[in-house]
Amino acid sequence: MKIIVCIKQVPATTQVKINPETNTLVREGVESIINPYDAYAIEEGVRLRERCGGTVTVLTMGPPQAETALREAISLGADEAVLLSDRAFAGSDTWATSYTLAQGIKKIGDFDLIVCGKQAIDGDTAQVGPGIAEFLDIPFVAYIRKIEEIDDSLLRVERLMDEGYEVIESKLPALITVVKEINEPRLPSLRGKLNAKKAEITSWNLKDLGVTEDSVGLPASPTKVVKIFTPPPRGSGETLTGSTPEIVDKLVAQLKQDRVV
Repeated sequence: MKIIVCIKQVPATTQVKINPETNTLVREGVESIINPYDAYAIEEGVRLRERCGGTVTVLTMGPPQAETALREAISLGADEAVLLSDRAFAGSDTWATSYTLAQGIKKIGDFDLIVCGKQAIDGDTAQVGPGIAEFLDIPFVAYIRKIEEIDDSLLRVERLMDEGYEVIESKLPALITVVKEINEPRLPSLRGKLNAKKAEITSWNLKDLGVTEDSVGLPASPTKVVKIFTPPPRGSGETLTGSTPEIVDKLVAQLKQDRVV
């Protein structure tokens, strides 16, 4: 079974900086980690390979420093890693990111299953997984908490719902996004660390993918950040005292004064 796991390297701190000219995150010099939800995707990919045989290829798009995340994924059990890196990819929104990753997957070739974390902690959109599936024209199932059955042509999974779960069957190839309930990620082994250190990371740029500059990055992003600002501080609160009827009267009077009611 050929499994592709899409991951993202995200800032390890909430104290991020924004480039005032491009309104994009400044990633240089900021400590980064594998997106936490993607760790569960890596683990599930490795478990499926151990269960069914095959290979696990980890794919990410980002600056050259994202190679660190790919090596960490190899230390956790992945077999191969591919980095999509080009200045032309900078500023991508979820649409452009999904498109670029989909082109990378097409270049990788045949696959049976694509596994993604449910969302990235820096954007929290949960749009890239389904976006990739749409560009590849394959089935997609979100919020997977358990893979019940999988073979060469069929996938049966449990999808987490607000109350309980539902069982869904899908043909392969397909794409799923997983939640943290699906497994417990392993720690890297000594052998895994050694493999990661000597692993050859495949890197593809715009030309390698055979796409044009206007189809990726900022030019291809239909959504753009036009302004970033810090919300004004909230005013000080007021404590109302007295009996319940007195407090109600005071509150109603205040609301009327503020023209809320």
